[in-house]
Amino acid sequence: MIPPAKWAHLPFFTTDFPTIASALTAEKREILPPDHQRFAALDACTPDEVNVVILGQDPYPTPGHAHGLSFSVEPDVRPLPRSLNNIYKEMVEDLGTAPLNGDLRAWAKQGVLLLNTVLSVPSGEANGHAKLGWQRLAEQVLHEVSQQPTAFVLWGKQAQALARHISSPKNGANHLLIESAHPSPLSARRGFFGSRPFSRINTWLAAQGRPEINWTNA
Repeated sequence: MIPPAKWAHLPFFTTDFPTIASALTAEKREILPPDHQRFAALDACTPDEVNVVILGQDPYPTPGHAHGLSFSVEPDVRPLPRSLNNIYKEMVEDLGTAPLNGDLRAWAKQGVLLLNTVLSVPSGEANGHAKLGWQRLAEQVLHEVSQQPTAFVLWGKQAQALARHISSPKNGANHLLIESAHPSPLSARRGFFGSRPFSRINTWLAAQGRPEINWTNA
């Protein structure tokens, strides 16, 4: 795994990553996503390109699903993971339509950083690498991108616990912070449904004179 060039200055890659890389090399289990996709979210967005951060937990543990971007799956995956299906249900309520498949790379190309707090998972073992130390990277990324006004989407308590690493923008402007229940079937009806995050983000971006996100890939 090669650290993304535009993010390699973060202390994580010197202080924490060598230990994590060694642990992954020693693993006997299948690790998802594949090595070359592990930093896909950061490869897709340089720090100065990030307009929106959607923070996930860890990669999908089903082989063939995870490809390095939170909530996203390869375009041929059917049925969609349940959390992503709920995200699309909310998008239909909010915007009237949703993408035709679960590949969210089109969002990343528009500056939506789809970052998991943990970047690897043993096949079939959700949260199996939760204690490996990946979270320090997410903390440092949040601090880095919050130097400029950014929309942060924190779904669920695990993501919301990292809000303290979001600092105030240098220019005195304000972030957009959207916090609600996680889109998981276990919690989506406790505040995720009806939260309308997609239109709220676009309204905020437009007010700043920045391009809105084409969420539906239409």
